[in-house]
Amino acid sequence: MLARKLAWMGAGLIFSAGLSLAQTSSIAGEVKGEDGKPLRDALVKIERKDIRGNYKVKTNKKGEYFHAGLPLGTYTVTLEVNGKDVDKVDNVRTSLGDPRQVNFDLQRLKQRQEALQRAAETGQLTAEQAREMSPEQRAAMERAAKERQQQLAKNKELNDAFNTGMQALQAKQYDAAVEGFTKAGEIDPKQHVVWAHLADAYIGLAGVKTGAEQEAALNKGLENYQKALELKPEEAAYHNNYALALARARKFAEAQAELTKAAQIDPPYAGRYFYNLGALLVNSGQSEPAGEAFKKAIEADPNYADAHFQYGVCLMAKAQMTPDGKMVPPSGARESFEKYLQLRPDGQFAEAAKGMIATMESSIQTEYKNPAAPQKKTKKK
Repeated sequence: MLARKLAWMGAGLIFSAGLSLAQTSSIAGEVKGEDGKPLRDALVKIERKDIRGNYKVKTNKKGEYFHAGLPLGTYTVTLEVNGKDVDKVDNVRTSLGDPRQVNFDLQRLKQRQEALQRAAETGQLTAEQAREMSPEQRAAMERAAKERQQQLAKNKELNDAFNTGMQALQAKQYDAAVEGFTKAGEIDPKQHVVWAHLADAYIGLAGVKTGAEQEAALNKGLENYQKALELKPEEAAYHNNYALALARARKFAEAQAELTKAAQIDPPYAGRYFYNLGALLVNSGQSEPAGEAFKKAIEADPNYADAHFQYGVCLMAKAQMTPDGKMVPPSGARESFEKYLQLRPDGQFAEAAKGMIATMESSIQTEYKNPAAPQKKTKKK
C-alpha cells in the first residue's frame, strides 16, 4: 500500500516536472544599428504584462539575442541603447515550440520616423503612418500644424506690410513707407532688410523736412541702419548707405569708418566705396584726404572713370601760381582728365575735363565747382 502510494507520488512528480517544462517559451531576435550593421551589447528588456516578471538579455557580436525559460504569456520587448529606450514591441505572445522572433532595425526605424516627421510637418500623413503614431506624436503633429498655420499667417502679414512699404518708398511717399516698414519690423524684428529699408524711408523723409523734424527723421534713419547692421554686419551695402546718412548728419569721421568697412567686406566694389568716401570728404572741404580716397578708388578699379576725374580735380587744388599770375598744373592732373575722357568721352564730367585740360594748356586760372556725388548701393530683399 505504501509502495503504491510512493509510486503514485513519484509519477505525479514526474508528470508535474514534465508539465512545467512544457509551459516555458522563449523570445529571440536580431538587432541592427542605424548604420544597418549588427548591434552588439544592446540591452533587450522583456517585461511580462499579465503577471509581473522582468527579464533582460544582451545581444552578441552578431547582434543576436535569445532568452529561454519564459513562462507562456504576453510581453513587452524593449530595446535599450546607451541607457536609452529606442524602440519597443508591445503585446508579444509567446507559444510553445520555436522562439517568438522580435527583431529591431534602428536604420529602418530612423527612416520611418523621418518620413513620419516630414509628413507631420506638411500634414500629409498616409493611413499607415497615422496608425503608427503614438499619442505623443499625434499631439506633437497637431501642435506643429497649428504653429505652421500661425507662421503662414505671420509671413503673409509680414510680406503685405513690407510690400506696402516698398511701394510707398518707390513712390517717394515717405510717411507711408515708414508706416509700412515699422509694421513689418513689429511683426518680425529679426529681418535685417526691413530695418535697412525703414532707414532709407526715414532718410528720404528727412530730405523733405526742415528744422527739428528733419533732424528727428535723420536720427531715426541712423538708428535703423544700426539695427540692420546688428543683424547683418557683413552686408557692405548697409555700411555704404549708413555712411551716406552719417555724412548728411555731418558725422564725417564715422562715415569714413563705415565706408572703409564696406570696402574691406566687398573688394569688387571697393572702388565705389572709396569714391563715396572721397565725395564725402570733398563736400566737407577736405581736399587732401579726398584725393587719397579717389586714388584708392582708382587702385581698386582702374577703369572707374569718375574717380579719375575727381582725383584730377583734387590735384588741381594743389596747383601753384607764378608771380605773373600763370598756373603751374601739378603732376598727374592732366593724365587724370585725359583718362576720364578716354573711358567716358560723353560722360557727365566730359565738358569739365576738357575745360580743365584747356586751362592747363593756356595757364589761365579758372574757378571750378566740383559736382562730386556719392553713389548709393542698394540691397534688395
